[in-house]
Amino acid sequence: MNMRDHGGNLDAAIVEFGGAPTDWLDLSTGINPHPYRLPPLSASAWDTLPTKTAQRALVEAAQTAFKTNWDCLPVAGAQAGIQMLPRLLARGAAKVLWPTYNEHAASLKAAGWSVENVHRFDDLAGADLAVVVNPNNPTGEIFAPADLLKLSNSVGYLIIDESFCDPHPDASILQLSQKSNVIVLRSFGKFFGLAGLRLGFVLGASDLIATLREFSGPWPVSGPAIEIGCKALADTVWQAETSDRLATDAARMDDLAVSGGWTVLGGTTLFRLYDVGSALETQRALATHHIWSRVFPYSDAWIRLGLPHGRSRWTQLETTLAR
Repeated sequence: MNMRDHGGNLDAAIVEFGGAPTDWLDLSTGINPHPYRLPPLSASAWDTLPTKTAQRALVEAAQTAFKTNWDCLPVAGAQAGIQMLPRLLARGAAKVLWPTYNEHAASLKAAGWSVENVHRFDDLAGADLAVVVNPNNPTGEIFAPADLLKLSNSVGYLIIDESFCDPHPDASILQLSQKSNVIVLRSFGKFFGLAGLRLGFVLGASDLIATLREFSGPWPVSGPAIEIGCKALADTVWQAETSDRLATDAARMDDLAVSGGWTVLGGTTLFRLYDVGSALETQRALATHHIWSRVFPYSDAWIRLGLPHGRSRWTQLETTLAR
């Protein structure tokens, strides 16, 4: 099994199935297809190094948006935190609640941890480090913050990946009191639709964040990322409207899937998960109509779809599923 397979590999689909990039509807990721409108950027965002004042402003914007007082470090996407944390914490036995985003297990193994994938939440107990993705990718399962807080009492460290939590704020543990052994990862690019900006956040105890800050260097994120992040995180009107639209579009996607004979398994409002019987066969059938999807090496039946953007793309999907 390829432990580091991902969506977003549209170039490989084009090589196999042809067509130009503009012909394709790429539903292989869980990225908001309606990105935040980029604000005008100052010249200094490009031609000077980010200042400590600007970096503090981004931290404060994130804390306000996440409704938390946990210490916070901006990083180059949640992925940067996933890769750094296993190298900062003392090696031992890690448990990952599975199935989930495969970079957690892969990054832990690369850093010298022993890793066990467990299928039951209660089986995480006793780990030197436990990983929970909440809401989970790809199932969309949500774990109550109170249950996660209780779990933290039975593990060395608990990493909670909240990359898809923006449309589901009640699932976040960040509104509870901070614990010294709990670390939270947040994505910016998924909900705000700006994955190429490479911005995310690691939140946790001040001593751990201080260590991570030293490890990540004096300029962990770019000037443009800081300015865009500050603006977007403060735009609560856009965030509320976007959460509503995502919920509407996710329900529309489910209706299409059910009408095509698929079974809804779950997901979040940024992606949906279906049982289609034969995942690879379905992926190839969609690809012949230039629609790219996400399948998983651990399931022969699951297929995950992101959301289309625009009337023509919805029509492309509707027409294909009606065949």
